[in-house]
Amino acid sequence: MDRTRVQDWIAGYERAWRTPGTEPLSALFTPDASYLPGPYREPVVGLRDIGEMWEAEREGPDEEFAMTSEVVAVDGDVGVARIEVRYGTGEEFRDLWIMTFAGDGRCAAFEEWPFSPPS
Repeated sequence: MDRTRVQDWIAGYERAWRTPGTEPLSALFTPDASYLPGPYREPVVGLRDIGEMWEAEREGPDEEFAMTSEVVAVDGDVGVARIEVRYGTGEEFRDLWIMTFAGDGRCAAFEEWPFSPPS
């Protein structure tokens, strides 16, 4: 992997979030991928279960949000990025994403460290 490919993957993730259904996930994640939604949460494993979590977590493909990203590091097949998301509802998050990629460029292991401002 390199920074450009990691940034392209992140752009694909955002496009998929804005797209109805979960079909785009198969281009992003391997069939047996693991998705850790937070450091102390249970991982979601497998494309079907990731799709179910995906649909449960978002308001829908027309959800209003702005997302920015910065690739911080790439080492072999692992990429790390800072992500900032601001929703139309006023909710905001700064995340750290750790992505381990398979040889075909899809993510085999995704780890998210979400942070939100104190309330």
